[in-house]
Amino acid sequence: MNKALWLGLALAACTLGAQAADKPLRIGIEAAYPPFAFKTPDGKIGGFDYDIGNALCAKMQTQCVWVEQEFDGLIPSLKVHKIDAAISSMLITDERKRSVTFTDKYYATPARLVMKEGAQVDDSFSSLKGKRIGVQRGATQDRFATDKLQPLGVEVVRYGSQSEIYLDLVSDRLDGTIANAAPLEEGFLKTPRGKGFAFVGPELRSKEYFGEGAGIAVAKDNTELAQRFNAAIQALRADGTYLQVQQKYFTYDIYGN
Repeated sequence: MNKALWLGLALAACTLGAQAADKPLRIGIEAAYPPFAFKTPDGKIGGFDYDIGNALCAKMQTQCVWVEQEFDGLIPSLKVHKIDAAISSMLITDERKRSVTFTDKYYATPARLVMKEGAQVDDSFSSLKGKRIGVQRGATQDRFATDKLQPLGVEVVRYGSQSEIYLDLVSDRLDGTIANAAPLEEGFLKTPRGKGFAFVGPELRSKEYFGEGAGIAVAKDNTELAQRFNAAIQALRADGTYLQVQQKYFTYDIYGN
């Protein structure tokens, strides 16, 4: 290969790389999981996931184009390349790793059970026999409840969003719900509708079900994008942007150890 041709190919490769970096990223999100993602009164998306996503895109000098959809449709959309990434509090689990590639975590909090104040639940959850427990369809809590609670005689009720679960919980159509502790606390227990409810039972941290924290999911073959996100996550942690976003929604560190 002559030198001129080699230089031409190298220049073309650099140009394509720059174009790929400048191309807008289609980011999937379920905007019904406060305080991580929710709709503001004027119909816009807000929340920790949304703000962190925009900060990551800014750090990568890339435009975010947000695509709203239900949580259980995010991985299928990644598989067929309808979206480029999902930033929607998706826990990194071995089961999901078979379908998508994850970044490093961008936060990590345990799952918890919420019921009426005063409810007594031991570590085995045997006292939940006959109770109706709501979970979000397709979430890791769904798999945990199916494997661990259903055999105990618990009725597992699945919903499209956590917001729907809260409506049935306060209307006494459910006895409890299992979800990530942070949105349960900030999006329910600290709000007026959460009055009279509390965390019960142990923290749930099993990596088999609850993974290694929440990560950004990309298509299985797009490791380059995952690496770009990883570098941006570390940059936000280093320059203080992550802390600024966190303090808008939480009074404690959600990144974890």
